[in-house]
Amino acid sequence: MRVMSWVEAGRAWGERALDWAYLCEAFTRQVNEELFRRVSVGPGTNLIDIACGSGFAANLARNLGANVTGIDASEALIAIARSRTPQADFRVGDMFSLPFDDNSFDAAVSFSGIGIGSQNSLSEAARVVRPGGLIGFSFLGSPKRIGLAPCFEAVLRLSPPSHAVAVAEQGNTGRPGVAEQLLAEAGLCFVERGIALGISEWPDLDIAVRALASSGTSWPALKRVGYKRFADAIRDALSPSLVDGIGLRIVSEFGWITGRVVGR
Repeated sequence: MRVMSWVEAGRAWGERALDWAYLCEAFTRQVNEELFRRVSVGPGTNLIDIACGSGFAANLARNLGANVTGIDASEALIAIARSRTPQADFRVGDMFSLPFDDNSFDAAVSFSGIGIGSQNSLSEAARVVRPGGLIGFSFLGSPKRIGLAPCFEAVLRLSPPSHAVAVAEQGNTGRPGVAEQLLAEAGLCFVERGIALGISEWPDLDIAVRALASSGTSWPALKRVGYKRFADAIRDALSPSLVDGIGLRIVSEFGWITGRVVGR
């Protein structure tokens, strides 16, 4: 299984950073808010958001009173994050080698940034969170309850085989027991697990295609087949969900899990 390097991931997620920030990232707001509740984010919490993207979730945490730090591989996304929340500390960097001292934070979160293929970053999260602190991460839920599944399937059909295999394997993070095993391998004590919903809303198919093309997961497919073929496949996948006068409103299930850092 080939996993992108952090530098390559930065290019993939940063190429269409504005579209990701303003057309796509907010669809996981309910997931963000649920996980913040579960790791007790509030006034004075020293929080790190790993693979923070353009800082939408980090801004929510700041509004809860947290002292927020975010790290992402994309310079373009980090620039937007800094503009959104100038009070926070956003850095371009490698989530597999966090540039922070041990025990620097009260809690850590990652939204779809940690899973199979990137689990070593969970050990880094455990290193920088103090003993007793909580770490939470989210991942795609049951395939039967992912409204965007037809789009994901279309993207993988257009992607290089090695990328399609890696993404499909990462999707297994949500299977029973897998995320729990990742916590255990990182030396974390399982606390709880649950689900939350991501809601994608777009006025038309063209905007939806732009949004989905902005994902770093789509980048290899775009490089392989070009925007037109990519757009045609996404339109075909989304057309059944388009309602005249309403647009598109697609609900996808996400799972989340939390673990506690034990004494060391």
